Amino acid sequence: MYVCLCHGVTDRQIRQAAEEGCRSMRQLGKEMGVGRQCGRCAATAREILRECQSEEYMNLAAMLAQPA
Repeated sequence: MYVCLCHGVTDRQIRQAAEEGCRSMRQLGKEMGVGRQCGRCAATAREILRECQSEEYMNLAAMLAQPA
């Protein structure tokens, strides 16, 4: 789903950025432009970042990264 229409950034791209070490809206804005134009995406983008940093998400990502 598109989160930032101004810069064409999707939720998957935000999740990928979080997995690669992006930890704040400031970083996300610098790297992808999210929240820098009209700002309507900021709340949703922040929520996705928080979700990706949660312990449950990290455990699931670690489990899926392991070979079967």
